[in-house]
Amino acid sequence: MKAELPDKEWDLVIEGSTSLFDLNFRDVWRYRDLLVMFVKRDFVSFYKQTILGPLWFFIQPLFTTIIFTFVFGQLAGISTDGLPQPLFYLAGITAWNYFADCLTKTSTVFRDNANIFGKVYFPRLILPLSIVASNLVRFAVQMLLFFIMMGYYGWQGASFSPNWALLMFPVLVLMMALLGLGLGLIITAMTTKYRDLAFLVTFGVQLLMYTTTVIYPLSAAPEKFKKIIELNPMTGIIEAFRYSFLGKGEFSAWSVGYSAGITVIMLILGIVIFNKTEKTFVDTV
Repeated sequence: MKAELPDKEWDLVIEGSTSLFDLNFRDVWRYRDLLVMFVKRDFVSFYKQTILGPLWFFIQPLFTTIIFTFVFGQLAGISTDGLPQPLFYLAGITAWNYFADCLTKTSTVFRDNANIFGKVYFPRLILPLSIVASNLVRFAVQMLLFFIMMGYYGWQGASFSPNWALLMFPVLVLMMALLGLGLGLIITAMTTKYRDLAFLVTFGVQLLMYTTTVIYPLSAAPEKFKKIIELNPMTGIIEAFRYSFLGKGEFSAWSVGYSAGITVIMLILGIVIFNKTEKTFVDTV
């Protein structure tokens, strides 16, 4: 006679998921220590064996600002809405860099971590979230540089005025993070089958910057191109960012609302595609 096995309670049960929206957010919270570890890993590994280390956080936006000031401000003579040129460009660069870093680094998360994914279980969303969080540290350091420049030009008597829209700053940062995350999740799912996309992402992000108001204000754009530029969701975010800190920019509830709507759509679409792809990507990477 076959003996009956006693019932056992398991701490963790791994089951196949059939729902596209079942991302096990409870697991993500349970593995929050792993999230912190990945954030530390990203920060340390990126600057390991570099001479200047975290100073690159300052150097990259500072040199980019100098180049933009010379090329677009001095040579091309593009308007900056009456703001000091370095301050105008640094505002756009700081916001754009955070979005672009979230997008480009998330877009290769499957390819870059295929060995880890194939050997051990953890919520796969942990890695994209760790990228967004680690880039937030870099964004905070670059914001410090922006504040220093604001203080310098304020001491010089430059005309700019922070205003009530500063209350929206956390929302704008969240929108930049989630928009980059959503687009990155879509691209990383596609690169599991079409690796050529990985080579196009960095180049494409650079081109996308020129359709955003990083190097010119929306007010300086020709009327026939304004509507096209406004279709880029980062345009509303950067204009609102400049308006909140410097008091200049075509800020409106409609533009921010449009950017928020596109962000939500891209995030949901990215999560759905990511959830579907993570089940089979090991077989194709």
